Amino acid sequence: MRLTACYVLLISSAALAQEGRLVFATRCSVCHGTDAHGTARGPSLANNRQVRSRSMGELRELIHNGILGAGMPAFDLPAAELDAVTAFVRSVTAPAAGAHAPGDRAAGEQFFFGNGGCAGCHMVLGRGKAVGPDLSAIGQEMALDEIEEAVRQPSAAIKPGYEVINVRLRDGRLLRGFARNRSRYSIQMQDLKGQFHLLKQEQIAELTQEPNSLMPRPGCSAEECRDVVAYLSSLSGVTPGMKVAPMDSSGGLTFEQVVNPKAGDWPTYHGHIGGNRHSALDQINASNVKDLAIKWVFPINHFVLEVTPVVVDGVMFVTGPNQVFALDARSGRTIWHYQRERSKELTGDPAKGTNRGVAVLGDRVFMVTDNAHLIALHRVTGQLLWDSKMPDEPNNNYGSTSAPIVVKDLVIAGISGGDLGIRGFLSAYKATTGERVWRFWTVPKPGEPLSETWKGSALANGGGGGASWMTGTYDAETETLFWGVGNPFPALDGDERQGDNLYTASVLALNPDNGKLKWYFQFTPHDLHDWDAGQTPMVVDRRYRGRERKLLIQPNRNGFFYVFDRTNGELLLAEKFVDRLSWASGIGKDGRPILLPGADPTHEGTRACPSVLGATNWMSMAFNPSTGLFYLMALEACYIYVKPPYLWNPHPTPLEPGRKFLRAIDIETGKRVWEVPQIGPADSWGGVLSTSGGVVFFGEDSGAFAAVDAKTGKDLWQFQTAIAGGPLR
Repeated sequence: MRLTACYVLLISSAALAQEGRLVFATRCSVCHGTDAHGTARGPSLANNRQVRSRSMGELRELIHNGILGAGMPAFDLPAAELDAVTAFVRSVTAPAAGAHAPGDRAAGEQFFFGNGGCAGCHMVLGRGKAVGPDLSAIGQEMALDEIEEAVRQPSAAIKPGYEVINVRLRDGRLLRGFARNRSRYSIQMQDLKGQFHLLKQEQIAELTQEPNSLMPRPGCSAEECRDVVAYLSSLSGVTPGMKVAPMDSSGGLTFEQVVNPKAGDWPTYHGHIGGNRHSALDQINASNVKDLAIKWVFPINHFVLEVTPVVVDGVMFVTGPNQVFALDARSGRTIWHYQRERSKELTGDPAKGTNRGVAVLGDRVFMVTDNAHLIALHRVTGQLLWDSKMPDEPNNNYGSTSAPIVVKDLVIAGISGGDLGIRGFLSAYKATTGERVWRFWTVPKPGEPLSETWKGSALANGGGGGASWMTGTYDAETETLFWGVGNPFPALDGDERQGDNLYTASVLALNPDNGKLKWYFQFTPHDLHDWDAGQTPMVVDRRYRGRERKLLIQPNRNGFFYVFDRTNGELLLAEKFVDRLSWASGIGKDGRPILLPGADPTHEGTRACPSVLGATNWMSMAFNPSTGLFYLMALEACYIYVKPPYLWNPHPTPLEPGRKFLRAIDIETGKRVWEVPQIGPADSWGGVLSTSGGVVFFGEDSGAFAAVDAKTGKDLWQFQTAIAGGPLR
């Protein structure tokens, strides 16, 4: 019975594809050719790897909707015709993984990793070497006949970026490897040990390209070759939760180099793992910054980017929505590009494609996806190594937008969705395999400890919020992880969540090895204005009020500037850093705000300050140890806060437009030393970078990338752009 059903299914699929051939000839052949091999007006679809990578549902949707701006119209076909033409397109791009390849897969795998020596150059699911192309998903990327030809005649079709070149440099060095990318002006070369050499044309004395692939002709018998093809054809890539081999972690960036970056590297989201965006480089200073000129531009096809690039050994990693580019930092040319399909069921920031960057450790590059997966890519190839879904719960409101952080042999990442009714958490994973090591819940379940700070039905009905939506920081001396927690849910209605609502709107000090809590501080108990505490908890070592201190500094969205002793959570300073602040008169000795009446949201609407965007937000901040000043973006604005039934209803006060300032704060007093008023709508996200050259770079509200004097705030330079993230150097 099963064989009969399978046979009928195959016949039905073949018949449907044959029907689709007729529809294709009528509707599609004018551009793609009657045999789907393309014309001057449209690309070939036969064995097209981009088409092959799409699911049947994605192909059907693409045919139905067309591709706006690419010349492919939408086809409003009857459902039966749409199914048929989709089946035909799939039939001409059928991957090897769906075909029956003769041979013994198990024997082929044994030969690949054994006598065949294939793993000496190729990696499969974390096993082997990343010299040549990663083959983990070759069964989905290539057709069966293409794999057979690649095994038997490796030089017949060399994969782009893996042509072998020999380079003699003008300094006498000889290099042999792959031309991963090349132009008249530069070459991005990978040697046979997996190291990149990013060369300008003037460095090269001679370059020759070898005619053949690095892969030799097969030394396998006919049976062994058949078995290897069968094994390779079965490889469909990494899937979420798949157990993978713990790839050798001896190469690439060490954790010591993450904690103490080399000159010119920017190995983490903040540059320094402690969160201080201060560069020790001083070549660019207040005297010569006026001579800065644009070097290169790299376009990413998305309407807004909030990423801070990470730079390791001259390679820059830049993210867009569900994608990573590895670039030559000197020229902006691509070395590799990873991309996966966007998730369609999301809302909020994840649905917009927001992604703020990567983390790097060893030969792995880590990023989060829009639907709250944490993934690892190979630093050399860009190939997916593992994929871990962070939430266990089937809740489409979970997403993720911010860069992970690496601590020792773990990678730690947070989630977003706190305004959509999720239960927040922070979790850590083995960098080698993606296995979860620990999870810290920021909000309790009903009946659990701390649920007494949630009186009402909010936990049961909405999860409580408490997203861990921004990147945390780490102190290597005390071995402490610091992470800010988002707002409670519902955001503007506290009737069903009476109490402090721990640990929302708090900073957590955690043991990174096991996720155990060391201490916490809640900035805004029972937050009713969506202010949260996602801002960077910055690690600073400083002589403070007459004694050496290990400090933790956070300017909070609630309008107060906080300084702590990070060894024990002792509050040392809490002062206002904005003028428009109407909800509290100050912070008491117990660390709790001294509330003012009339600031809570009402059904009629209540004017309160700061605005729902906060007195500051996720924009990057910096501390310069030479000036002793802390630099931040401050927003002077008020909002009308309206209590639900509407989910999201705060809005600007029409007669009081907000205004942004770059401010320099004395961390011992909290007093303002200087400020730079900005012109614009006060809704931009450009951050701050301080340097040892005495310059503060920042993203100005009008869209300019600008520089001012670190001591005085005097304007030094500006370049008009549309900056939406934090600068790096």
